[in-house]
Amino acid sequence: METNLAATTAARKERLIALRKRKEAVEQGEGANGEPSHFTFKQRNFDPETRQLRKRENGEAGDDTVEKAVEGLAEAIIKEDEEKRKEELDLFNIQPKRANWDLKRDMTNRMAKLERRTNEAIATIFRQRLQAMKKDTGDAQVDLMAGINAAEHERDDAAAREESDEE
Repeated sequence: METNLAATTAARKERLIALRKRKEAVEQGEGANGEPSHFTFKQRNFDPETRQLRKRENGEAGDDTVEKAVEGLAEAIIKEDEEKRKEELDLFNIQPKRANWDLKRDMTNRMAKLERRTNEAIATIFRQRLQAMKKDTGDAQVDLMAGINAAEHERDDAAAREESDEE
């Protein structure tokens, strides 16, 4: 680990020394090769001899204005907007994938309340049946599984009677 740190430190020192030498050479007016360098302005748009703006070789000076660049853009945006509005009014896009999704959404809160009440009613009925079984047996210990089985048999018998009535 220490050799790696020493190597990176040495490399950094060398880079800093080279950068310092280059900076001193630029300040003294010498180029990278040791030759004196001087900065000259590049006059692309101005002609110093005539003291006027130069004209471009490829046409007028105002060819690439912003107004010309966005000339047809407004019309294209308006056309795209009209096409999107036409697509939005398509009945297949408006129609939900499932016809009863809103009914299910509205009914979930109501059904949650009813489900809670239904569970409470079932528990109440079950307690009443257990109490009735206790009275019938005369305070003897009531088997919970026997009560559940009896309730299931009653429900199955009622379902069978309804099927036979329908036939």
